[in-house]
Amino acid sequence: MPDKPVPDAGRRSEKSRRAIYAAALALVAETGYPKTTVEGIAARAGVGKQTIYRWWPSKADVLLEAFLDLGEQAAARQGDGQGDGIPDTGDLAADLKAVLRATVDELSDPVFEAPARALTAEGMVNEQLGRRFVAQLLEPQLELYVRRLRSAQEAGAVRPGIDPRIALELFVSPLAQRWLQRTAPISHEYTDTLVDYALYGLAPR
Repeated sequence: MPDKPVPDAGRRSEKSRRAIYAAALALVAETGYPKTTVEGIAARAGVGKQTIYRWWPSKADVLLEAFLDLGEQAAARQGDGQGDGIPDTGDLAADLKAVLRATVDELSDPVFEAPARALTAEGMVNEQLGRRFVAQLLEPQLELYVRRLRSAQEAGAVRPGIDPRIALELFVSPLAQRWLQRTAPISHEYTDTLVDYALYGLAPR
């Protein structure tokens, strides 16, 4: 008799990991962070809760890793280059507009938007989660803008005295505020305008 194929433990683990990611993101979107539990994630994913605890120490670790993976998957599909940094074509305005348009698309995608809102809201009242959310997810993305703006400074497209970390807030912060507060729709036209205002100012040219 031919030998039976040996199960691929790595493949099985990856399948379980993906199921856990999906379950965690779905539950936090449906019920909010406080009501999401490791037991609920395990049941939704069809795994034992000990499987989750073997890989992650808490539900926060599961959710943050799942959310980070969601962003990486979206970036890979869009090919927006954020994995290596914001593209540098030599045209700062065009590069910023391109990456912000991709951000609008991501924020408008229900798959991303629902868990993002749940985690952001919880991070405002849960200081520990909020700090981890910023450190693991937000700051790495902001650093991409810092590097692109520094590159523009070196090329002479941005004044030498400008602090890139403050400058990026001119277009990133208004977008985040409008998205969080739902004061008005976000769109490509809106982020294009933010970049124009930030780079060229409000005074007559």
